Amino acid sequence: MHYPWQHDDWQRLAAEFARLPNAWLFTGPAGIGKSEFAHQVAQALLCEAPAADYHACGQCQACHWFAAGNHPDYRHLAPAQDDEDDDGKEGKATKRKLPVIKIDGVRAVIEFAHLSSHRGGRRVVVVEPAESLNPAAANALLKVLEEPPADVVFLLVSGAPQRLLPTIKSRCRQFPLTAPQPAVALAWLQQQGVDSAEAELAFHGGMPIFEHDAELATLRRDFVQALTQPALASLLAAVEKLDRHKLPLALPLQWLGKWLHDLASLKLAGSLRYYPAMQDAQQRLLPRLDIHKLMACQRELNALVPFGQHTLVTRLQLEALLMHYIKAFSNKAA
Repeated sequence: MHYPWQHDDWQRLAAEFARLPNAWLFTGPAGIGKSEFAHQVAQALLCEAPAADYHACGQCQACHWFAAGNHPDYRHLAPAQDDEDDDGKEGKATKRKLPVIKIDGVRAVIEFAHLSSHRGGRRVVVVEPAESLNPAAANALLKVLEEPPADVVFLLVSGAPQRLLPTIKSRCRQFPLTAPQPAVALAWLQQQGVDSAEAELAFHGGMPIFEHDAELATLRRDFVQALTQPALASLLAAVEKLDRHKLPLALPLQWLGKWLHDLASLKLAGSLRYYPAMQDAQQRLLPRLDIHKLMACQRELNALVPFGQHTLVTRLQLEALLMHYIKAFSNKAA
């Protein structure tokens, strides 16, 4: 079943089943359950005995196959894992690329789309995240969307539809999914047994679907606590602790980036988003804060984001970045 906050979305979708499109585009921010919703739709489209509201029955052979991940009339197209340079050689560091969907994957699903259905019904292709299609793959997908084979439904999932080709969007029926109300999201997280659910929900921007790692959350809280004391010794100790866990640079960059966002927001607008429980600590920092130097620290952080998945010299990069953070407080009297 879908998440509690998706009930109304499903009712809207069920009303469209009578005029089924060749392609749907499900959009919305990360963490609201777009992927899960799309997979529920895919199962419903393949179900051989759907309910009156078009939910999959969960009992037919098609549903059993789908649950086992081997339905013959279903394909899931996503970025390849551990994508690295093809010409990487021993003794040379390979530059990690951002994960993308390549044209070979699209060609495979196009070939699948032109085959006959094994069960005599629909064939369904889920593409996620659709914005990860590289230019060649996007153009190849566009061609099949322009001339879709009969009884084939494409389900595209995107958290950044602005990055899609306008022609791809125009070939899809766009379906924005609803973000949950804070109380609903918090209640759901608490039902899942997530520790410090309110703080975790705030850190994830109010979006409840995330991979919760209690140990990682503790490391994050300790690191953020060190940021409340912008002094060299305490911050170096915090970096040393992170270094022992061999974390990729992306994680502390994310933690620090949200902290900087809240500091700037509190300074300029009197509000914060990601660390509401830390408002008193941030408030004490404001008299010393130079907002221009804080923005300089943010620019340095942004420059490191493309290298976030590297684990090499994470400590040195983070220490250098935190020196910029310290400077944002160094020229104001306490």
